[in-house]
Amino acid sequence: MQFPSPLVRGRLVRRYKRFLADVTLDSGEVVTAACPNTGSMLGLATTGAAVWLSVSQSPTRKYAHTWELVEADLGAGPTLVGINTSHPNRIVAEAIAAGHIPELADYAALRREVRYGLASRIDILLEDPAKGLAYVEIKNVHLSRTAGLAEFPDSVTERGVKHLTELAAMVAAGHRAVMLYLIQRADAERFTFAEDIDPRYVAAFHSARAAGVEAIAYTCALSPEEISLARPVPIRF
Repeated sequence: MQFPSPLVRGRLVRRYKRFLADVTLDSGEVVTAACPNTGSMLGLATTGAAVWLSVSQSPTRKYAHTWELVEADLGAGPTLVGINTSHPNRIVAEAIAAGHIPELADYAALRREVRYGLASRIDILLEDPAKGLAYVEIKNVHLSRTAGLAEFPDSVTERGVKHLTELAAMVAAGHRAVMLYLIQRADAERFTFAEDIDPRYVAAFHSARAAGVEAIAYTCALSPEEISLARPVPIRF
């Protein structure tokens, strides 16, 4: 996924009201940017952190800038982390179309945001006359508290529990269901669950796995120009 124009760099002043962030650009200008992330952003909203913003030319936008990337360092060197939770579906769809996710290859059609379950929408529905249907739910991952280890979730997610339950129902109905954790950071070598943050989600995940829901995790390569799928990492159940 390429950004429509190069991102602008600055330093984070503060994140507030969940959806806003003040940033001092390298030019010295202070701007208010939209923060497209509903989670806690634990460890990623530190005052003074280097951040990158996209800039919209739309005259109807209240805030022209959107926070996209932040630089983080857990002691093994700095890495870029993507915080925009609206990007993972597009990144994964592009990777599937390019054949970069072997677990989800060779389906005849791909549709996004298809209604299913109890008033929900599946992120990606794969369809094939021979293979049947595959329901793919995508979760954005950016939390890391130990070098090399990515974790999910970074806050309590009732919605995430609901999605796991509905994926299990799709398996019971005879379809394939896949939980894909997209890690928007390049320093992850493995993935696990933050049970101390949301034990209910972890319990729901194990129940879904027992019901036949599959789980895979991939890292991303990030730059101020683009974000793309990088490589699979093992999940520590």
